[in-house]
Amino acid sequence: MKKLIIAFAAVALLASCKKDYVCECVVTVAGVSGTPSTIDLGKQKKSDAEDLCKAKDASTTTLGITATTTCTAKEK
Repeated sequence: MKKLIIAFAAVALLASCKKDYVCECVVTVAGVSGTPSTIDLGKQKKSDAEDLCKAKDASTTTLGITATTTCTAKEK
């Protein structure tokens, strides 16, 4: 039983580790993708880094031309 508890604690600790993440964003205008840019997010949990990046996603249309920003969290 002790071994099971220790194993569970080790898995829980590894799952909650914080790692360095960057948010990689690509702007696409009229179907043409630009060069990716990165934003340093520092130490985050994976789910937090993903949430921060998704918050940067955007889409705008001006004079019938659509510009879309798509961001993805990546480990540094």
